[in-house]
Amino acid sequence: MGQTRRARIALLSTSDTDLLSARASGAEFVLANPSRPGHQTMAEAIEGCDLVVGRVLGSPQDLCDGFVRVRATGMPTVVLGGEQQPSAELMELSSVPIGVAAEAHRYLAEGGPENLRQLHAFLSDTVLLTGEGFEPPVEVPQWGMAGRGLVARSARTSTGEGAPRVQELPRVGVLYYRAHEVSGNAGFAHALADAIDATGEAVGVPVFAGSLRSAPDELYDALGTLDALVVTVLAAGGTTPAGASAGGDDEAWDVERMRALDIPVLQGLCLTSSRAEWEANDDGVTPLDSATQVAIPEFDGRIITAPFSFKEVDEDGLPHYVPDAERCRRVARIAVNHARLRHVPPAERRLGLVLSAYPTKHSRVGNAVGLDTPVSTVRLLGRLRDAGYDLGLDDPDAVVSRVLAMAEDPACTDAEAGDALIHALIDAGGQDEEWLTTAQLTEAHVRITPEQYAAWTADLDAGLRAGIEEAWGPAPGTLFRNDDGELVLATLRAGNVVLLIQPPRGFGENPVAIYHDPDLAPSHHYLAAYRWLEAAQETGGFGAHALVHLGKHGSLEWLPGKNAALSAACVRRHRPPRAAARRARQHRRDGPGEAAGDPRRDLAADEGRRDAPRPRPGRAPRGRGVRRLPAPRRRLALRDQGRPDPRRPARARPGPGR
Repeated sequence: MGQTRRARIALLSTSDTDLLSARASGAEFVLANPSRPGHQTMAEAIEGCDLVVGRVLGSPQDLCDGFVRVRATGMPTVVLGGEQQPSAELMELSSVPIGVAAEAHRYLAEGGPENLRQLHAFLSDTVLLTGEGFEPPVEVPQWGMAGRGLVARSARTSTGEGAPRVQELPRVGVLYYRAHEVSGNAGFAHALADAIDATGEAVGVPVFAGSLRSAPDELYDALGTLDALVVTVLAAGGTTPAGASAGGDDEAWDVERMRALDIPVLQGLCLTSSRAEWEANDDGVTPLDSATQVAIPEFDGRIITAPFSFKEVDEDGLPHYVPDAERCRRVARIAVNHARLRHVPPAERRLGLVLSAYPTKHSRVGNAVGLDTPVSTVRLLGRLRDAGYDLGLDDPDAVVSRVLAMAEDPACTDAEAGDALIHALIDAGGQDEEWLTTAQLTEAHVRITPEQYAAWTADLDAGLRAGIEEAWGPAPGTLFRNDDGELVLATLRAGNVVLLIQPPRGFGENPVAIYHDPDLAPSHHYLAAYRWLEAAQETGGFGAHALVHLGKHGSLEWLPGKNAALSAACVRRHRPPRAAARRARQHRRDGPGEAAGDPRRDLAADEGRRDAPRPRPGRAPRGRGVRRLPAPRRRLALRDQGRPDPRRPARARPGPGR
């Protein structure tokens, strides 16, 4: 009895997970991705093969000429689409019967090594007549919670009476494609889940799914049981955000089911470039990754985080996702903080409100063209009070107590309350070198010792540390230090909320030029301010749970580092408080360059404000309009412009030779 001949089948697929599954199947496949730059020619790929299977994303027009030439040779050819639903247009290009092509699509759509093994047997038997036999496609669940061999974890806390109390840890989901699960390429997702577990403060839950756009309600029900979700799949709302823009179909982008989850949804970046390519790329991401993993997911309301996985090519020429341990810890920390914040009562949440100052002048505190930042801050404080945040209102003489009382006094305007808040910040230090007094340095509420600064910056990237010291001298520098050598911050404390002016970045004769220098490292004082916000209370820090930047033009967008997908060497990576779960930024909405880039680098949610409708010519404006600066702030503006203050005698300034 003759031995059954093993057929050799070429699988040419634009889906790398198909190729990985085929390799793991152990069947006689020749593998290639026709979309990859530098791939071998079609003739080389199919040399010695008995049959060709081509699977591509797109339409017949996207097929390379090699498929046409292969079919002309008479070699059996199966042409399939790359989506879950079969493409009749592509299957019609096959040389095998349409029923055979349709069944072959089922094997690939289900995916996984076992189905690829049976695909090889099916085509060998039905097309090449080898008689080896085959099994029908094994149906793989469209979604599921991946098993990790873990038991439910809990944390023990004290009840105050000595008896421990068991408390369930928050659960953080890691959502990835079903194709990665069945192909054995899910190690990156499990590595992130392991990093979440390693924090000891949450449990990582890997979840695979074919898609969020066509996902069953059962998947969304399961996601709703989580406390936070890190997503690595494409946007749920659609693929063409332009269709949901002004003048288009506003309903074209539907994220209602995502919104109904009511949990933080974060975008974990699994870059399609290698780690080496990412490190060398100043932009941080390729145009493809920028679109699919940054810009489009924002239409879902996702918060963009950091890259934690990179696409590397192995010895067989097949790419797969390789997690990076340090980056996994970074994304895990962000996700865990979001998940934990949901369980912190409002009265215990610690919040930092940072007002921009560009440049650092008293008259520029909270600068935002078209947005009244002082009034916005007062109203935000009022909302925080109403939501149960601790603003220290037991003291009626405290600044925030007085400002909120002014805001509710019918005899006062919102503008007067906002001005009172800004002047209180200025009186606390203001950080305008021209007007800063020795008393303000000495009596500052926040003073950071050299020892604290050294401890809080011990984990700085070596290259970043060298850049800071080259520009500003050895730590802790000379800027904004009092006679005791402490770094001082201009802050207002209000219970569990702190208000502060963003630390200065520009100095000297041309401070604006320094603000815009993307290569100049920030000063020790700048870094110390944000590390103080982050540091735990027991170490002398504020211990912020969240941070809100108010104002349009600060110094955030000009800090050195990548434009997105930050590394440990980027200044932005060290600037936001890593202990803070959420960072929001309030600004005027018509500045897309700053409004988009800043939160992406800051891992923040962005909140925009539109201008009030402008009156027609010849008509008086209704309601809010552009208001003239009140007298005290007008005088500050005059000083910054070098013009005399009519209510203050001119000061003698040193002239040449003095």
